[in-house]
Amino acid sequence: MAGEQKAKAKYEQAKGKIKETFGRALGNESVTAEGRGKKSKGDMRQMKEKAKDIFKR
Repeated sequence: MAGEQKAKAKYEQAKGKIKETFGRALGNESVTAEGRGKKSKGDMRQMKEKAKDIFKR
């Protein structure tokens, strides 16, 4: 289960980074902002999983 959540976090981070880069290339600020939001969501999910790992010990 934890590995699944970590993979989902990495996927969200990558997807957000791609969307952010694509938005910048097109000069579309709304797509860039969406990408930043998705990346942040992935970052938060990853921090949550790391915290769970720390407290699990």
